[in-house]
Amino acid sequence: MGIVLKQSFRNTIIIYLGFAFGGINALVLYTRFLEDEYYGLVTYLLSTANLLMPLTAFGVQYTIVKFYSSYQTKIEKDKFLSSALLLPLFIAIPFGFVGNLFYSEISNLLSEENPIIKDYTFIIYLIAIATAYFEIFHAWAKVQMQSVFGNSLKELWNRVIVMILLFAVFYNLISKEEFIYYLTACYFLRTLVMMIYAFKLYLPKFTFSFPENFSDILKYSGYIILAGSAGAILLDIDKAMLPSMETIEITAYYGVAVYIGSVIEAPGRAMSHILQPLTSKAINEDNQPEIASLYKKSSINLLLICGLFFLLINANIKEMYLLLPEKYAGGVLVVLMISAAKLYTMFLGNNGAIISNSKYYRILLPYGIMMALSVAFLNYFLINLIGINGAALSTLLVVLIANSAKVWYVRKKFLILPFTKKTGQLLFVIVAFFFGFYFWDFPFHPILNIILKSIIITVIYVFLIKRLKISEEINSVLNKYLPF
Repeated sequence: MGIVLKQSFRNTIIIYLGFAFGGINALVLYTRFLEDEYYGLVTYLLSTANLLMPLTAFGVQYTIVKFYSSYQTKIEKDKFLSSALLLPLFIAIPFGFVGNLFYSEISNLLSEENPIIKDYTFIIYLIAIATAYFEIFHAWAKVQMQSVFGNSLKELWNRVIVMILLFAVFYNLISKEEFIYYLTACYFLRTLVMMIYAFKLYLPKFTFSFPENFSDILKYSGYIILAGSAGAILLDIDKAMLPSMETIEITAYYGVAVYIGSVIEAPGRAMSHILQPLTSKAINEDNQPEIASLYKKSSINLLLICGLFFLLINANIKEMYLLLPEKYAGGVLVVLMISAAKLYTMFLGNNGAIISNSKYYRILLPYGIMMALSVAFLNYFLINLIGINGAALSTLLVVLIANSAKVWYVRKKFLILPFTKKTGQLLFVIVAFFFGFYFWDFPFHPILNIILKSIIITVIYVFLIKRLKISEEINSVLNKYLPF
């Protein structure tokens, strides 16, 4: 886990810097510099583009991670990477043609409840294409065991750009409409920068000849399209469905709550950048002890770290909402449910990477489809019943059921579980802290309350997990810096 912890630590810092910029944007600048209608529009466009992105990418970003380490010669690698760049075009070009042909009908359908969407429908396709190729070049860098730069672009680039553009709107340097166009252009610029970096790490001799296992590559890409992005797709389905059932401003309120609840997954996202290629390598080499070791260590370490952030977020959530405009205040339960869903996903470690990089990857397609259909079905009833809380509840239920099924599947096929002797102790600590700190606050200003409670939770939590020796890796780090 040495290289995992090293790059994960760097990636975690980058991701939380990104969350810091994103938090300022989502909680302060968007809510004050952009009208709720336009904030909801931006949230809708980006979420719908994220739904389309896996299809336009044709699953190639996951295909690169799975197959790259199986090639031994440069000629084989060059054929593989050349074909990886071409594959998405077989989806993107027909999509663009059909979208252009029926643009009026598509835009009218999407904007039926909220007419503001109509003039910006084409933005969804453009951002989806830019994001798809960014993810492909990011995967290109990850298989060279270089994930930090790409992660910096992924987490920081757009959020810093958004901050600059929001200030430009505030000072009347650009209009709200131009904000959306400039943001779209920045997605393409980000992809260009990532491409240059990826080619700097490894520049293949481009060829139109395909690798010998091209049929296997096509099959894998086809199966992994939805499965690889299932977790993100669930939340984006919520944001895409809300404008058809509520006013588009509701999407902004839900987006803020989801953003806060998603903060806890940063360590998992950071660790996944390096865990994915390592898991793929272990599976390609049929190294069962290494697979089991990565599974257990990623589970306990992510539960430990993400558990702390789960507690910090939810213990302070009511105080956080006192700092926001009152109309956003209905998202407290959304934060709890989304963060619980994220924590459970992190608890399972590299479970998804084990399945997606093994010969059993085909099972992920029905999993992904069933998750998407289930959350859409539940949303239809629960959003009408309890509003944005219904969208969050449907996501939580689907994540709990689907991820539990994945644990069972890995146990059946690999005879391994992510749990250790320390898992029960850690879960007890997290539950005890939640009920001990969720229902009270200091009688001071919200910011002071958040600071005081966060310090108390962090100090006691770190003390306990160190004394209980929950994780060897985390304890070895803590022993260097903490005297107790």
